[in-house]
Amino acid sequence: MTHTVRTSSFVLRALFLVLGICLGGSPCLADKRVALVIGNSAYKSVPKLANPVNDAGLIGGMLRKAGFDTVEVRQDLSAPEMRKALREFGARTRDADVAVIYYAGHGLEVDGTNYLIPTDAALETDTDVYDEALPIDRVLVSIEAAKQLRLVILDACRDNPFSKTMKRTVASRAIGRGLAKVEPTSPNTMIAFAAKAGSTASDGDSRNSPFATALSDHLPKPGLDLRKAFGFVRDDVLKATGYKQEPYVYGSLGGDDVPLVPAKPAAVAGPQANPQESVRRDYELALQAGLREAWEAFLQTYPDGFYANLARVQLKKIAAEEERAQATEKARLAEQEKVKLAAERAQKAELEKAAAVAKAAEDARIAAEKQRQIEQAKAEAAERERKAAEAAAAKALAEKQAIERAAAEAKAKQAADKQAADAESKKVAALSPPPDSPPPVDLPRSVQLELRRVGCMKAEPNTDWSETAQRSLTLYNKYAGTKFDVKLANADVLDALKAKSGRICPLVCDHGFRADGDVCTKIVCRPGYRVSDDNECEKIQEKKPVATREDSRKRDADRKATEAAPSKPQVAGQIICTAGGGCRPVRKGCRLDSHSGGVGQVEVCN
Repeated sequence: MTHTVRTSSFVLRALFLVLGICLGGSPCLADKRVALVIGNSAYKSVPKLANPVNDAGLIGGMLRKAGFDTVEVRQDLSAPEMRKALREFGARTRDADVAVIYYAGHGLEVDGTNYLIPTDAALETDTDVYDEALPIDRVLVSIEAAKQLRLVILDACRDNPFSKTMKRTVASRAIGRGLAKVEPTSPNTMIAFAAKAGSTASDGDSRNSPFATALSDHLPKPGLDLRKAFGFVRDDVLKATGYKQEPYVYGSLGGDDVPLVPAKPAAVAGPQANPQESVRRDYELALQAGLREAWEAFLQTYPDGFYANLARVQLKKIAAEEERAQATEKARLAEQEKVKLAAERAQKAELEKAAAVAKAAEDARIAAEKQRQIEQAKAEAAERERKAAEAAAAKALAEKQAIERAAAEAKAKQAADKQAADAESKKVAALSPPPDSPPPVDLPRSVQLELRRVGCMKAEPNTDWSETAQRSLTLYNKYAGTKFDVKLANADVLDALKAKSGRICPLVCDHGFRADGDVCTKIVCRPGYRVSDDNECEKIQEKKPVATREDSRKRDADRKATEAAPSKPQVAGQIICTAGGGCRPVRKGCRLDSHSGGVGQVEVCN
């Protein structure tokens, strides 16, 4: 009776220990299992698939019978619906131990990445897959929170019709046949393909595909490890397809068996059972726990006997393992510290090296700057020397040119003087006629006559070339634009003067006279007016100055001259010019009379 109580107490403690281990996450059967099942058949842009919806129903029913806590079966999902389903399922896996996703429908591999195709996908070009399909990584993310087992089953290796119609935007982009190989990065994760990478799967001739049928036969077997279950699935599919389709599993699990459905518990021994059988079962239970607390509880219950000795051996093994783990941890920490110190030394050496390189670079920069300044100073000195040399050369050239110019001017002056002397000699020779020539022409008088004709001389001509004649020739040169020598009258001057047909020099009249054509006309003002300083008639002031004897004589002379000159009637359109050069019509009531001296005409007004 005591033995039975001791056995029962150990069993209870061991059960509580095992339950505590399971809740803590050790490799035993999971407490909470969730599943998402998707079947896409009614595609809008390609022909409808017959079996995915049926396969989804089959697998969903199988998981419910296997005791899963939550099984959600979704059919014919669009892209937004698939994303929402995965997002909601990901939230449920956060407190689950086992998470399973089954997908039946079209799949596609582009550039080594697998995509699940929603029913509304058109995939007109190869880049549309990034917007209209879901990558396999999105599926893996939704189950990564599960604690013990993450299982993805893809019944999507069918011959994909999209790859035949979609346009390629880049020729190098690869679109594979079937799905590509996937290696999960998370532990305790398995991905099962209906056909191995690069091959296609059959949809089957019956209600369900061969892969879904084999899954429903082997996965729900209690206690059957998943790896063995998928091995049996592989064998059944190969036989059903005439060895054309071979399912494949990627990923790995630990050393313990991982069944999808736990094994049925063994019957508890009755009162008449063999005591050693009970001790053996307790030993196996402690062995399954594999912890120091389990073996210590076993030895408290069974301190003696064969299984007690085995339990002590297990404790020694655990102690040795703990010591090894401690040594390993200590070695790891020492190695980590060593690596840390080495990294710090390397970082310090790298910093020192960087500082040395920076100092060397700074020294090189300073040296280069000094060298640049030296070169710049040399260049500036060379530039100054060059400019000084150029200035000296320019000065020497200017002095040379000045000397050459002075020499040329002196030479030109000598040539001009010689030419002038030769010309003078020729003129003298021309003025000295040969003995047998006719009598010479009186050139000075002839030139003076012509100068008087063209209005450049007022004096009477004579045979002398006087200063008056020279001034007259100078005046002619000014208005005719010639350059005759005014000191000598010659035939060239005479010929030039004779060639002029009219007046050359302007008419200049004395005060009281105004120019009238080629003559000066005296201005005669009416009584009570006189000629002003501006050569205009102005009214005489009432206060009359005392007349002198000279004024009386002048008035008498003017009166006699006026009376002696015959009167001429006024001619319409006659013009009279003033001494200042201005001309105007003869005023009304006035006439032009010849001046008593015979010099010109005057305007006489009543």
